[in-house]
Amino acid sequence: MSERRAPSSGPPAGPALPKRPPGRRESRLPAGLSRLTGRLRWPLAVLWLLLLGVAGWQAASLPGLLSGGGWLVPGSGSAVAAARLTDGFEGRGATSLTLVIRDTRHRAGDPAFDTRVRGAAEAVLHDGDLKATGGYGYTTLTGERPRAAFLGEDRRTALVRVGSELDDGTARRLLPGIQDRLSRQYGPAGLQVSLVSQAALWGEVNHLSERGLIMAELVTLPLILLVLLLLFRSVAAALAALLVGVTSVVLALAVLTLVARRTELSVFVQNAATMLGLGVGVDYSLFMITRFRSELRAGEGTGFRADSERALTRTLRTSGVTVVASGLTIVAAMSTLFLVDLDVIRSMALGAVVVVAFSVLTSVLLLPVLLRLLGPRIEWGRIGRRRPDTARTGGGWVTLTRTVMRRPALFLVVGVAAPAALALPALRLETFTPDARVVSADAAVRQGYDAVRDEFGVGGAAPLQVVVASRVPLEERSDADIAHLLRFHDAVGALPGVVRADSAVGTLSQADRERPFAALAARDRLPGDARATVDFFVSGDGRTALIEVVGDDTASSEAARALLTSVRAEAAAFTAGGAGWIVDVGGETAEGVDANKVIEDGLVPVIGTMLAVIYLLLLLTFRSVFLPLKAIAMNLLSVGATYGVLVLVFQDGLGSGLFGFDVDGHLTNFVPVLLVTLLFSLSTDYEVFLLSRVREDYVATGDDIGSVVRGMSATMPLISGAAVLMVAVFTAFAFTGILPIQQLGLGMAVAIALDATVIRLLIVPASMRLMSRVNWWLPGRRSASAPTLAADRAAVDAGTADSTGPVPPERTDSMERTGTQ
Repeated sequence: MSERRAPSSGPPAGPALPKRPPGRRESRLPAGLSRLTGRLRWPLAVLWLLLLGVAGWQAASLPGLLSGGGWLVPGSGSAVAAARLTDGFEGRGATSLTLVIRDTRHRAGDPAFDTRVRGAAEAVLHDGDLKATGGYGYTTLTGERPRAAFLGEDRRTALVRVGSELDDGTARRLLPGIQDRLSRQYGPAGLQVSLVSQAALWGEVNHLSERGLIMAELVTLPLILLVLLLLFRSVAAALAALLVGVTSVVLALAVLTLVARRTELSVFVQNAATMLGLGVGVDYSLFMITRFRSELRAGEGTGFRADSERALTRTLRTSGVTVVASGLTIVAAMSTLFLVDLDVIRSMALGAVVVVAFSVLTSVLLLPVLLRLLGPRIEWGRIGRRRPDTARTGGGWVTLTRTVMRRPALFLVVGVAAPAALALPALRLETFTPDARVVSADAAVRQGYDAVRDEFGVGGAAPLQVVVASRVPLEERSDADIAHLLRFHDAVGALPGVVRADSAVGTLSQADRERPFAALAARDRLPGDARATVDFFVSGDGRTALIEVVGDDTASSEAARALLTSVRAEAAAFTAGGAGWIVDVGGETAEGVDANKVIEDGLVPVIGTMLAVIYLLLLLTFRSVFLPLKAIAMNLLSVGATYGVLVLVFQDGLGSGLFGFDVDGHLTNFVPVLLVTLLFSLSTDYEVFLLSRVREDYVATGDDIGSVVRGMSATMPLISGAAVLMVAVFTAFAFTGILPIQQLGLGMAVAIALDATVIRLLIVPASMRLMSRVNWWLPGRRSASAPTLAADRAAVDAGTADSTGPVPPERTDSMERTGTQ
């Protein structure tokens, strides 16, 4: 005799499993896992705690291993230029910095100014941690005219270019400490001493990232616990779900720490992995725990003994399968980002894949241990009265769904129009690499960046670096070759938008006007200031020369990008004549443009591969040709709306005061491509949870209309709760103070909110009502009889369909045999 159970409000179980032979009501793996966790629950619990402790100890060292690099495109002009400048130049090194000293009490001309500035510069150049290789600037030159180039318009700000032996990763770890020491030492005396460079910037970003992560966690964890208490109405269930989410994040960060010891990982990976891990991990535990509690209650309601093993087995067989399928979908979608040849994006993809994988493993392997330990005590700490089972009562979800399905065309138009309107600003979306404006205005590196921009010209903070390499030393070049080089130098300096072109040409021309580079043969006999200038712009072997082109706008502006295009065109014309010249153009603008190009080139393969993977997974899950296409179309609409909101906020400045950032007119370049994969993954999750339940009902009844109503009533309370959790987590990270993480956090919060409301409540039921029997069309599959389906549709239109009652007995037996809810 079959055991009949009322449906629960737990999460959907995914696609129906194959029928089992008589007497084999439970699949072996879930039943075996349930028995194992029952027998070894205490040893496994102790192992869990030990694993969590070791992982936490390991993960603590992750921030110091992360890099702000990853933006250079291997083999690009900007990457080659950066590599050529790391060796052989005075005032440059493995790490190059600009020392910015601003005296708030004295001006140039006052003897105290020179004394104070020189003292600060000497302290930096002789700092044991910095390991400076030399300097070039205001304090190292002696002539009034050469020094003037390093004195700001306010006559209070002086610059010194400094080279360091520190490799990039070490510099990022040490520079924040050096900067903090300098600020404490000289700040009280009225000197603002700042170290400005990419390494200093990303070291500060790393520091701020740690602090922002702590603040986000302090806000997020209590918020998650509050939402879980409201959803579960049980202290034990809420704490169990939170513990699973935290465990997923800690284990993932431990693995990322091991990876970071061997390869470069972006500084953003820690925040992104924590944000995604908390959202997904707690969500998965929410589905699992809700189903477990539902199974326990079902035993109580039908006279069965509340058997934890039986409840856990069915939870693993249903919700566990769905969680695994969901995690595989996210991992598959995020893995497509490895197609983009940019380390910063691959770092983020790796972080997402690892944390989602651990969220799945924790939910289906470690959470069952906790559920066996608790059993019926999962209800401990009950808050308020037990709420009715929505699957039985229907409630407002059924009313809303019926209303939408009675006028599907109207609600579909409304549901599509709203996100489409939000998507319009996305047509203006601009991206670029982050600059110093990603950190707050009171950070020392930001103050130095602003001082250079204000006192030495907007483009002075990030000049284009034109690196000219020769097969033979420049002094051995023919007169014709040198004349060709000088014409190129003058052509670059005369381009529209160029404020000046700094190089050794002017200094060398004073020694030999006709053949300036011939003076390199006797550079040892040049006057002190002239020798310092030549050594700064020409390598020691005389084979490489640098021209720094200072523009009239910021590095990320359209004007700077246009100037880069012009300089590269001039370089191409210069090298077209042969003669063994090689020219590479680097600098912040070049790095950003090259990175954008790689992302743009990879965007089509990433999205194409991702859509193909998601379509195949949904085709196998739903056994439908058209439902996966509908899901993809809805996700594209949601992504467009999210991009539109980000443009309004971060490009146009709407709400910039609330989030505390400076408007720079563009999004961080990796944010859109990362968002599209994340949002497709998470939105597909909700689609699987909802339509799996709808399909289960349809398989049992053949009722393509009533199954939508029943599926909505059974799953939307849980999906809405999960969405509230994710929105809470992602919104908290929108206030971290790290601009790219703010953009990711707000974008994901907006997308999840849209998906759980407009998409899920309006577009899904309306489109499924209009598609009717086409929803479940698959070549070669027989459909339910037309008269029955016509009657069901008429009942829904009239508002009289039985969409809220318990599952009929004949359906219950079928669903038990096929592994559905």
